[in-house]
Amino acid sequence: MTRDGLTLRPSFGRVALCVVCKRNTKAPVPVREIHSTSGPGTTLYACPEHAAALTPGPIAGELETPF
Repeated sequence: MTRDGLTLRPSFGRVALCVVCKRNTKAPVPVREIHSTSGPGTTLYACPEHAAALTPGPIAGELETPF
C-alpha cells in the first residue's frame, strides 16, 4: 500500500437517482430507456433493492436486431 492509497479520497463509480425511493445510489441498475426525437435518450435507474421489483422496460441496445 502506498501513501497515496491511504491519503487520497476514493473514487466512486456512477451515482444515479433511484426512480422509486428518489435517493442516490452508488450501484444503479438501468431499468428503462426513454427515447427522444430531438436528442439523446434518458436512462432511468433504480437502486438494487428496488430494481428486482420493477418491470424492466427496453434499455439501450435491447431492441436492436443483429445483422
